[in-house]
Amino acid sequence: MPNLHDIERRINSVTSTKQITRTMEMVAAAKIRRATERVEDATPYSDSMMEMLANVAERVGGAENALLSKHDEIKNVLVVVVVSDRGLAGGFNSNVLRHAEHLMKEKKAAGADVHIVACGKKACGYFSYRKIAPVLEFKDLSADPTVDEAAAIAAYAIDGYEKGELDEVIVVYNHAKNAAEQTLREELVLPVDTTTLLEESGAQDADKEAESSALSGDVVFEPDAAGVLDRLLPAYVRTTLYHALIDSAAAEQAARRSAMKSATDNANEMVETLTRLYNRVRQGAITTEISEIVGGASALED
Repeated sequence: MPNLHDIERRINSVTSTKQITRTMEMVAAAKIRRATERVEDATPYSDSMMEMLANVAERVGGAENALLSKHDEIKNVLVVVVVSDRGLAGGFNSNVLRHAEHLMKEKKAAGADVHIVACGKKACGYFSYRKIAPVLEFKDLSADPTVDEAAAIAAYAIDGYEKGELDEVIVVYNHAKNAAEQTLREELVLPVDTTTLLEESGAQDADKEAESSALSGDVVFEPDAAGVLDRLLPAYVRTTLYHALIDSAAAEQAARRSAMKSATDNANEMVETLTRLYNRVRQGAITTEISEIVGGASALED
């Protein structure tokens, strides 16, 4: 059984760790609000972009645009992996990275080459350790993604897809469902599926059906519908990627808060257990001393 000094030192160590995890929990909780507000502010624009693109694509009909056309063979796939720069967030990073690796194996088994865009230091380190060189790397931006980051990824993806060097673009990230739960998402960015956009747009605007029917009619496009569609598609790709980045940033803070809360709770339980052990050992030591004193006194009397 450990002595009192060892137990006391262990209690102090766990208490210090608990103070750190508690502080990190409070910092993450404060950052959640800002990150969530950022997602909420960007969501109406993203939804409007999706609705507008779906409506224009429907009116244009069979317009030929490189970003809309599906390639006959899937030979090159670009996977955008969005994780964090820091750890201590539970399974936030590992879930995305494992899914991305599984997706890579699945695409390679189908005969496709997979290229990686790594967003976050954890992704860069993960793929570097496995001798996989990402085509693009972004570090120190996971907690505060920028529009420039999304624009750079979108430019690379659009250019490669238009030239036929890429056949699919997929983004994998954690969606901040709420402050306590994150869900893994895999979204196809390119080619743009207008059928899916129409379905999602219709589901979001179901409550506005009466208003939409009242405003239905001919729409005049300047310069023409195909030209508008050509301008909307790159903007839609940038918006989709940017929304994924800020959504992942909000999920990161929520995951870190949950992980640090669990660590703090575990530290509290450990301190209680060690305190009980400390008191039991101390009581045993006192009992032993009393017994020795009583035994010595009895021996002197004899």
